[in-house]
Amino acid sequence: MKRTATSHPTTVLSTVALASARRFSARALPLLLIGLSLGTAQAATSTIGLAFDVGGIKDGGFNQAAYQGAQRAAKELGLTIKTAQPKKSEEIGKGVTPLVEGGSGLVIGVGYANNDAISTTAAAFSDNKFAVVDDLPKGKNAVGLRFREQEGSFLVGYLAGKQSSTGIVGFVGGVDVPVIQKFRAGFTAGVKFACPNCRVVSAFVAKTSAGFNDPKAAAVIAAGMTKQGVDIIFPAAGASGQGVVNFIKAQPCLKASSLPAGVKFKSDLFAAVAKSAVYKKLCTTDSRPLFFIGVDTNQNALGDFDKKAATLNHGLTSMVKRVDNAVYTIVKEYAEDRPWRGGDRSFGLSNGGVSVAIDDYNRALIPASLETSLKKVEQLITNGVIKVPTQ
Repeated sequence: MKRTATSHPTTVLSTVALASARRFSARALPLLLIGLSLGTAQAATSTIGLAFDVGGIKDGGFNQAAYQGAQRAAKELGLTIKTAQPKKSEEIGKGVTPLVEGGSGLVIGVGYANNDAISTTAAAFSDNKFAVVDDLPKGKNAVGLRFREQEGSFLVGYLAGKQSSTGIVGFVGGVDVPVIQKFRAGFTAGVKFACPNCRVVSAFVAKTSAGFNDPKAAAVIAAGMTKQGVDIIFPAAGASGQGVVNFIKAQPCLKASSLPAGVKFKSDLFAAVAKSAVYKKLCTTDSRPLFFIGVDTNQNALGDFDKKAATLNHGLTSMVKRVDNAVYTIVKEYAEDRPWRGGDRSFGLSNGGVSVAIDDYNRALIPASLETSLKKVEQLITNGVIKVPTQ
């Protein structure tokens, strides 16, 4: 017999109802039981559980985006959100069952590391609904909210290939797993599409999910990449990506004198963009700026090191993975009691699942002609003319 999140409350309510039935007519009893049952179902439906990956609600990445999507649905529909936030990788998934037992009718595991816990709990609580962001769980009552990260990564790779001063760009992955391989594959393909002679240097922070929450290790990787001539770095590494940002803030440029043998500056595309006082102090005229590319959420603002939007921003752009839209969609469908469809749900360029961020922070870095070309490339992907690899 399968367990359900509401089995114990229902039993208690039914007992109370039968004990009180003697004071009601036979006609009134069924109405009482129906009312109690509806009240129980409504309570379960109105509570949503989020089991996060390491980094938590304020990680600036997909944990935060998932929470924002759930919040949007909660405000619209009057829902209650409960969360489980692991402090270390060993705790990931341990909050799933407590969320169900605490009354969450739908539990969403944020990140592939929650998949095992979600799949196991979905089998034990067949009357509840479950979802996993970034992976495909088992069970008819579970759905995988997966993204075509390779499509958005292709576009930011295209920008990197067009705007690298050295022709060498970097990719930093949190862990070498399928979802991160899609980021890398798309990014590399986009770079090569824009600049066939460009080179992509790749590295991973760790072999476990701890790689998504280790900014110091990511900063060390970024330092090593710049010594190879890398001037644009795309971290798909969760909270570890902040380490790349921190490194670039401390060292905002590459100097010609520090380039490795055989590497030279090929362009000076940002010469006319106003620079910060710190940049002018640290970087000579024979230097080129370093950039990062944000991931998951729009992180362009992180590159505004002097809090002046008019000066050069070190966030070239961001590959926005609309986890908020996916979570919002599944929560809304559940809360409105729409027919449940388990299995895989795919989000990409064609349905608002991924996008490239161009705003006041980075508009000076991307000329109108390049933005027009970017939109044409996006259309080629959407139309299926460009087949973006996933690994």
